[in-house]
Amino acid sequence: MSKPHLVLLDGSGFIFRAFHALPPMSNPAGVPVNAVFGFTNMLTRLMRDHVGTHLACIFDAGRTTFRNDLYPRYKAHRPEPPEDLRPQFSLIRDAAKAFNVPSIELEGYEADDLIATYARAVVEAGGCCTIVSSDKDLMQLVRPGVELLDPIKQKPIREPEVIAKFGVAPEQVIDVQALMGDPTDNVPGVPGIGPKGAATLVAEFGSLDAILEAAPGMKASKRRDALIAHAEDARISRTLVTLVQDVPLPTPIEDLGVRDPEPETLRTWLDEMGFHSTIQRMGLGALASRARTDGTPPATDVVAAEIEAGFGPYETVLSLEALDGWIAKARSAGAFAIDTETDGLNPRRANLLGFSMATAPGEAAYVPLRHEGTLEHPASGQLEAADALARLAPLLADRSVLKIFQNAKFDLAVFERAGVPDIAPIDDTMLISYAQSAGAHGQGMDELSRLHLGHDPISYDAVTGTGRARIPFAQVPLDRATEYAAEDADVTLRLWQALRPSLRVNKALALYEDMERPLIGVLAGMESLGVRVDAVELRRMSADFGQRMAALETEIHALAGRSFNLGSPKQLGEILFDEMGLTGGKRMKSGAWGTDSSVLQELADQGHDLPSRILAWRQIAKLKSTYADALVEQMDPGSGRVHTSFQMAVTSTGRLSSNDPNLQNIPIRTEEGGRIRRAFVAAEGYTLLSADYSQIELRLLAHVADLPALRDAFEKGQDIHARTASEVFGIPIEGMDSLTRRRAKAINFGIIYGISAFGLARQLGVPQIEARRYIDAYFARYPGIRDYMERTRDQARAHGFVTTPFGRRCYVPGINEKNGARRSYAERQAINAPLQGGAADIIKRAMVRLARKLPDTGMDARMLLQVHDELLFEVRPDAVEDFARLVRNEMETAATLSVPLVVETGIGPNWAEAH
Repeated sequence: MSKPHLVLLDGSGFIFRAFHALPPMSNPAGVPVNAVFGFTNMLTRLMRDHVGTHLACIFDAGRTTFRNDLYPRYKAHRPEPPEDLRPQFSLIRDAAKAFNVPSIELEGYEADDLIATYARAVVEAGGCCTIVSSDKDLMQLVRPGVELLDPIKQKPIREPEVIAKFGVAPEQVIDVQALMGDPTDNVPGVPGIGPKGAATLVAEFGSLDAILEAAPGMKASKRRDALIAHAEDARISRTLVTLVQDVPLPTPIEDLGVRDPEPETLRTWLDEMGFHSTIQRMGLGALASRARTDGTPPATDVVAAEIEAGFGPYETVLSLEALDGWIAKARSAGAFAIDTETDGLNPRRANLLGFSMATAPGEAAYVPLRHEGTLEHPASGQLEAADALARLAPLLADRSVLKIFQNAKFDLAVFERAGVPDIAPIDDTMLISYAQSAGAHGQGMDELSRLHLGHDPISYDAVTGTGRARIPFAQVPLDRATEYAAEDADVTLRLWQALRPSLRVNKALALYEDMERPLIGVLAGMESLGVRVDAVELRRMSADFGQRMAALETEIHALAGRSFNLGSPKQLGEILFDEMGLTGGKRMKSGAWGTDSSVLQELADQGHDLPSRILAWRQIAKLKSTYADALVEQMDPGSGRVHTSFQMAVTSTGRLSSNDPNLQNIPIRTEEGGRIRRAFVAAEGYTLLSADYSQIELRLLAHVADLPALRDAFEKGQDIHARTASEVFGIPIEGMDSLTRRRAKAINFGIIYGISAFGLARQLGVPQIEARRYIDAYFARYPGIRDYMERTRDQARAHGFVTTPFGRRCYVPGINEKNGARRSYAERQAINAPLQGGAADIIKRAMVRLARKLPDTGMDARMLLQVHDELLFEVRPDAVEDFARLVRNEMETAATLSVPLVVETGIGPNWAEAH
């Protein structure tokens, strides 16, 4: 009989780590399952990579153990587990059962004691033990035959790692812990002695007993006094942190032999949890075979193979023959993942350093093209970029072979700059994930890999270094560059296999195929084209902003009675609350006064001039630095255009965002915002056309909340705010004063964002009780809105997400928070998300339609920008009227609602006049 290799899972420890590491998620029944999902991924990976001959999952049986009898304060002040975690304790035990892994616990003892006893027993039986945990309290067990395995980083923890952590050998860890104590568990230790001090003492004297014995003879110091005064605390602490290694074993080791899970049982349980990506990844899904370019994995056996394949080793391609071999593999597979490595993050300026390909899980290669190497690590033998790309281009253009990217918009731009513009068909794992899980978690490859594959990819910092030690990727040794780059392609392919089938399950297939994926090329074209800016006007604006800031600074210093740094929140807080004695301030954890915009606005609303001036100074300073100065720096000197970067998978509602520059945050209704828009100009021989959806979120509210009065107003083309004022306040529309209409407008838009009576009162400058009357009257007139809000909140609480009218899931973190303020914020998000997300879906549909229509019109026009509900175009003046009619028609028919969509257009030489 072979020697046993016992693998012990620290179930209780992993529950908490997974819960705090993963975003909120719920199963189809609405029960939180993020920790269960993390645990399931860990089990999946473990059974693939690390299963020994015997296996068990160890749990805490309860919160009270023999340690509480010895020291009643032990863990006494630990808070109750988070509300969303409590139902997951039993589900994690169900997970272990579904995977056919024994669960073991024992009343009166902690899981760590059981782990210690099993580890000792298996080593005494001539075997070895792997403890799947990174818990520092278990590091005392490390010795020949016993090691830990970090379940997240997938790295073993042996004696060198323990010494790096504690500064002493594993057998001395107990003494270090006894000296330093543990506030989390109420282990007292010796006050004033931390990890370094404890390690130094143990290294010098050898043991806790020797340290305490030597303490009276030590040189007079606070440490000496503490050791003498708290000697008994140190001894008690040693008892508390020492793991018991002779616990009665509830299940003999011989009964813990590894057993494969029963496929149907496991499949049924995973389906109940909604873990569809895990079903596919483990080869448990009955996937129909499809044409290989339709975006579905070719066959179940490809997915099943993933669970068996490790990550690497990978091939470095240094000959055209080898590259031809990989191209042939890609053609044969019908779908392959591809990724680029560059010398920068701006695809318009980045140079292609190499590309990687993956044709099956674990089968990937890197083709270096422009690595420089170093004296120590020469990068000789690389292919000429032109030769390699000439071989690759026909494959990328082959319509029968699917190309899979992670963030395709970037890679497509890089390839286009390198001379390979024709790449189709494509899939994008980032957008496949985003179409199903907007707001649930980040959509970066590393996070998706950890979430869906249970694999932590090699980080960029790990291969290039950090800080001053960082080297360019071009200087990374080719073997290390291959490990990193080829793994990216491998991970991308596996993510596609795991996530693509769930698009249909999650009813997101049309959203991805008809909206998100087609938008990649549309946005790439807009980014490449850019929009022209007037550098002279921007410099003039910057000078003017600077003068206004200087004038405001003089006023502010006069009001403060002294000079200070306006950019220092600390100094401002001292001026406002310590020296001027204003009330309402709150100190932050650092002890400094909080001076963010909400604090300053509240003080300004009370009639204080200085906070009001500071707010004005901050706004102008931001506009100067973010736009007037930055746009000149970001402008391409050759074309005079700036090229924003659209972020497709960032917001929780499906809205696009942009950066470098961020065009979403230009103020709309202020004079300064208008000035900035005036600096965006048409190219010579063109004019600008702005097309803006009118009140689209209110129209969506009338649609989703089924509001006959609002629908009627929109059908008749009435002034919606005047109609609301008439309905709510009982005032005829004819002769209505502007103040009444303004109040109705504030209510209309405030309701969309879940505004409170306090917020409305502040916005309108009326008493809170009056604002409450307005809101009550509004709900009384439009009861469907309250029904919609309740229905939406209930959906968010039950499932963790809400849906737009077009089926997009918008996840709402914090919706079940105990903290009232955070929960209220999440509820407001939930109410608004279907409306903002619905508006985002509609304008994306319109963009895709217009991009397809434009080439056939014969009009010289191009789409430049998308900002919120507005599209900006550049068009020849002689065609602008016809083009405006085309744009209005395509945008207004992009979706069918129970109310008409209306688009307002404007024409002008600059954005401000067009808008």
